[in-house]
Amino acid sequence: MAECIAKSRPLAATARVLVKRGFDGLTTNAVAEAAGISIGSLYQYFPNKEALVAALIEKHVEEMNSAILSELTRVAQLPMGEAIRAVIELTIKAHAIEPELHQVLTEQVPRVGRLGKLRELDAICQRMVAGLLAARRDELAITDPEITAFILVASIESITHRAAIFAPERLRDPRLIDEACAMVTRYLGVAEN
Repeated sequence: MAECIAKSRPLAATARVLVKRGFDGLTTNAVAEAAGISIGSLYQYFPNKEALVAALIEKHVEEMNSAILSELTRVAQLPMGEAIRAVIELTIKAHAIEPELHQVLTEQVPRVGRLGKLRELDAICQRMVAGLLAARRDELAITDPEITAFILVASIESITHRAAIFAPERLRDPRLIDEACAMVTRYLGVAEN
């Protein structure tokens, strides 16, 4: 528990400094100062700025995926149109919370080598979506739940990330959710409510 608390302050500080100064302006001294801890305490858990950013990316991705996977579980028995809207809303609203941080972290993933973690979490999400689609196949106009899950996850992720990076104001526009829901329900052959 103490280690978790000791790591959370530097990660929150890393997020603030990263958004303000970018990766090139990020230093361990700036993070230690922003976190209100000594540089020695910081180095006890994070040997360099790459380790800080990598840990921040991992935390951010795990929190987002955990929320989405929890929502998939919660909505599994809802009418399909409601389930689709709930998951899309959650995904888009989660990215609307700190779009600047999401943008910076997305840019840094290749730089700090966290693609493996993203692939792992993406695979879990796709398996859950595929399982949901397979379980409700008789309600849908699909033939292959796995490829359908891949297309759905990739499409919503792409829409959300593109908005977060290039047009963050769209993340707060209800029309984005409406149009994404229309796209998915039409693709799945689900009657809109």
